[in-house]
Amino acid sequence: MRNMKRPRRTTAVLAAAVMALVGCSDGGSSGLPADEGGGTIDTSEGVKLGILGQCEGPFGGFHEDTVGGTALAMVNHAGATVESATSALDGFSGAEVDGTPIELVGVGCGDDTPDRIIEEVRRLVEQLGANVIIGPLSGDEGIAVAEYAKEHPDLTVLAGISGSQEQTLQVQAPNYFRFYGDGAIWNAGLGDVLHHQEGWDDVAVIADDYSFGHTSAAGFIADFCGVGGNVTARVFPPLGTTDYSSYIAQLPGPDEVDGYFWAVGGTGTQAALEAFVNAKGDLSGDQHAGNLFFNPDLAQSLGTDIAGAYVGGFATLPGDVTTPAIEEYLASADATWETLAGGVSGNEPAPPSTAAAFGFFYGYYSAGVALVRGLEAAGGFDDPEVLHQSLSGLTLELPYGDISLDENRSGIVDVGLSRLVVDENGEVVQEAAAIIPGVDQSFGGTFSPDTPAPSRDFPACEERDLPWEGNAIEVVDGVPQE
Repeated sequence: MRNMKRPRRTTAVLAAAVMALVGCSDGGSSGLPADEGGGTIDTSEGVKLGILGQCEGPFGGFHEDTVGGTALAMVNHAGATVESATSALDGFSGAEVDGTPIELVGVGCGDDTPDRIIEEVRRLVEQLGANVIIGPLSGDEGIAVAEYAKEHPDLTVLAGISGSQEQTLQVQAPNYFRFYGDGAIWNAGLGDVLHHQEGWDDVAVIADDYSFGHTSAAGFIADFCGVGGNVTARVFPPLGTTDYSSYIAQLPGPDEVDGYFWAVGGTGTQAALEAFVNAKGDLSGDQHAGNLFFNPDLAQSLGTDIAGAYVGGFATLPGDVTTPAIEEYLASADATWETLAGGVSGNEPAPPSTAAAFGFFYGYYSAGVALVRGLEAAGGFDDPEVLHQSLSGLTLELPYGDISLDENRSGIVDVGLSRLVVDENGEVVQEAAAIIPGVDQSFGGTFSPDTPAPSRDFPACEERDLPWEGNAIEVVDGVPQE
């Protein structure tokens, strides 16, 4: 990946996540102890589907996206019809796979905390009778739901877009499936680019202090240090922090490091960067990189100086990478709804393809497609164990690339890296830089069930052999140069 040309075309992605309260339950407990609730999971009347969304907290603005992604999968692959042309939260009806009906029985309202998401999954399963769950969205939630699934072996859970590593690599519930990457996977190759192509030797890392922030930072650290770089500082503000000044003060100055890697997400991304500007001076894009929450919309308040920053991958590929399959997928969203309001659009009505192109929506879409394909392979839903075996062996042909699962039922995926640039109109946009093919959660042997979970201190900064070092696929004008 040396001396790559920079592509020209792009689309903007994520706006800062905002609170959204529509579609929430009251968040109350089911009132049933875990060992007394629900009993045996009933599969006799087909799939009773519950979706775990997130209508409150730092990622509450993406509640619409979680239901929308699942609903579009049901429309495209199971013959469903949505109930509203302007809101995915109204759900869908008429979904069926080879005679097996799929009924949406409820939508859970998470707030990024494990306790709340367990209340919601218990409500869906133990009160509303859900036998299949799609979700959750966020890192700590995923660990909690994976543990719940392990205690309820007849339940089937397809993770939505929760990016913590532990939910699959450490928990290892045989009925829990993740058809996308984790936060570490999404940063594969980024350190290689910054060290070898941009000349970074010393870097400071700032990331949210919870499982996804730890996982995202771990992937970058493993990559950057693996190829010979050095991490001089690690700072972890709590998720949901509003005043980042004390955490920015812990970072070295711009004259002390070659760059900064940011894994601060949700409502915190812009606030943290503004605190950096106030404390350490104007941003220079060639000294900053970030995970999926780094996006062109930051330029609206921070200015075009952020151009030049590199961005890790997510569940979709950068917007300037187009194929017939991607175009058909995005068109199907626009044909299903008139508008959708979600986190990507600041909760304002926007073309549905805007949401569909972003990873929160697409993760839930992938889970919905996996459910349909799993039912087809299992020949129905009479035996959950047969469905679980079928899901484990799937390779999904999806718009943004095929996905298969490893031995812990977690996705092996292609990762699309991008860069923020100024286009011919003077606007900051995102363009594809490279694709790292076939990354799994072992991260080239860095992580295993026997290694500690990502944390403030793990992994250590040390050189290691990474299979993609120097082997990234260059992207020119949105076309991978394979």
